[in-house]
Amino acid sequence: MAKKVIKDLLQEVLESSLQQVSGQDATFLYAESPTSPMHIATLTIVEGSIEFNDFKKIVASKLHLIPKFRKKLLHVPLNLDYPYWVDDPNFDIDLHINRLKLPDPANWKTLREMTSAIFSSPLDLRRPLWTIDFIEGLDEVSQVPKGSIAIVSKIHHVMIDGSSGVSLMSILFDNNEENKDKKPAAPKPYEPEPLPDEVRLLIKSTYDFFKNPLKVPKLIGETAYTFLKVKMNHQLRPKRISLKSNYSTPRTIFNESVSPKRTWGTAILSFDRINNLRKIMDVSINDLILAICTGAIRRYLEEREKLPTQPLVANVPISIRVKGEAQKMNNQISNMFVKIATHIKNPLERLEYIQEQTNLGKSRHKAVGAKALSKMADAVPFGLANLAAGLYTRYNIKEFHKPPFNVTITNVPGPQNPLYLKGHKVVGIFGLTPVLDGFGLIIAAFSYNGLVSITTTSDAKTMPDADKFSRYIRESANELEVLILAKDKQKTATKSQKIKSAVFFSSFKKFLNENEIFRKQLIGYYDFQLNLDDEIIDYQLEISSESTSVKKKKTIKSLVKIEIDDSNLMNLYKKNLFVAEALIQERLKFTGTKKNIDKFSQILTTFLEQN
Repeated sequence: MAKKVIKDLLQEVLESSLQQVSGQDATFLYAESPTSPMHIATLTIVEGSIEFNDFKKIVASKLHLIPKFRKKLLHVPLNLDYPYWVDDPNFDIDLHINRLKLPDPANWKTLREMTSAIFSSPLDLRRPLWTIDFIEGLDEVSQVPKGSIAIVSKIHHVMIDGSSGVSLMSILFDNNEENKDKKPAAPKPYEPEPLPDEVRLLIKSTYDFFKNPLKVPKLIGETAYTFLKVKMNHQLRPKRISLKSNYSTPRTIFNESVSPKRTWGTAILSFDRINNLRKIMDVSINDLILAICTGAIRRYLEEREKLPTQPLVANVPISIRVKGEAQKMNNQISNMFVKIATHIKNPLERLEYIQEQTNLGKSRHKAVGAKALSKMADAVPFGLANLAAGLYTRYNIKEFHKPPFNVTITNVPGPQNPLYLKGHKVVGIFGLTPVLDGFGLIIAAFSYNGLVSITTTSDAKTMPDADKFSRYIRESANELEVLILAKDKQKTATKSQKIKSAVFFSSFKKFLNENEIFRKQLIGYYDFQLNLDDEIIDYQLEISSESTSVKKKKTIKSLVKIEIDDSNLMNLYKKNLFVAEALIQERLKFTGTKKNIDKFSQILTTFLEQN
């Protein structure tokens, strides 16, 4: 009889649908402290009058599409393992949705203060980890249509990251305005599974661990192999394009203890404006946002006479979600550390420096493997992660070491088409993110429907004037834009004629990117000196094992310098002229070691023959 009972118990536990929190998700849970609640929030402005009861019905009708909204965390006895998500048998939507009115005077300052107060309060960890505050009374808020409402949603970081947050929006909001007069569907029946007792939870935890007993050693082995491979590649590659980066992160006012009260501010920029500047400078959107934020950070610290001589280091989260994981409610992120040029005064030089650093970071990140890095948290056994997080805060361990980074700057692409709630258009979305001891500043850029909101989250001690910092972001963007447009205008005005051979560089770059064997033979820098009437234009060809890039830039120390007229280079490309012929006639000149010249000449000839 006893054997049957035990057998049935084991069968019941093993067949249960209990989902365990991953190691990466758990880090956000264990980082929680009285001064640092670890939730993400969004402030959404919706135009038009929506009744509170209608809104609550809409949310209720979609709860079945977001299962974790009705689940809570159940901890393993003695915290011997990561907790499990379980159905909340006492789930009550009224405990999660609140109705508020914006107090007088109704303006942006009041709305920011109310949102800050909401964001500063922790979620009840005994319940499903989300709340939504429905705020009315926005009629007098400038630039907000009369009758609009604000929605402040809070969701714990253990449940979502930025990308899964965007997916959540696609569930809660509509892509068109057709549902204005449509009644919300009736909520699906909710039949929670019974809560497992401590015995069942321990059995499940033990089974999950022993189901994959080689997880930890396997992960360690994979990681060791990856790092060994990176080290070997590092030793074999030329020093000038080494992936080595000696980070010496300075301590700043952003790396002190944080207070419980949150502060935030937002700068709103046009996406088309940023994209235009990106095209002119041939950089990424992320590079531009980093440069804009860096300008604001430098000014803010400089005014307080707290600007370090060393460049600050930014933690730049990277989504590692693969196709098919868009709707998955969890964290799928890795981190890239980037020096952000706060030591450089000129905004254009800052942008160029940041681009170099992000390219370096991407190469390093790709080489090590994002997935391997993200899985490291899963290798921390049992309750050690919880213990470590608690000790870090309790004993102020941040004071005993330099911070690994100074600020977090994240860029989350959002929906580019308008969203609607019961036929009413969403006019603005602003993201607030958690800060904690030692890391008191995070800047989140979120793009939506042609706009980019750059939202700064800090605390009242670190940055009491977050609205001023937002102004600095706008002014940093303006300053950078003026210089970029002036440079572009000057470049256009001084160009005596259109460069005919531009197509050569784009084709040669494509050829090398598609031919790894040739690319690896040419790793290094090459300088093309292009004679164009009375003007010399330099093109830098940068070749790494991963990719090839072309910039209008003079290279001081190149493996090979190539001197040629623009017209002759175009004739080579069109096969009206051959390399050997051009060399004999001195229409083409190579400078460098014989070995490097021979390699480059051979591969260049191969490209021209195959073109």
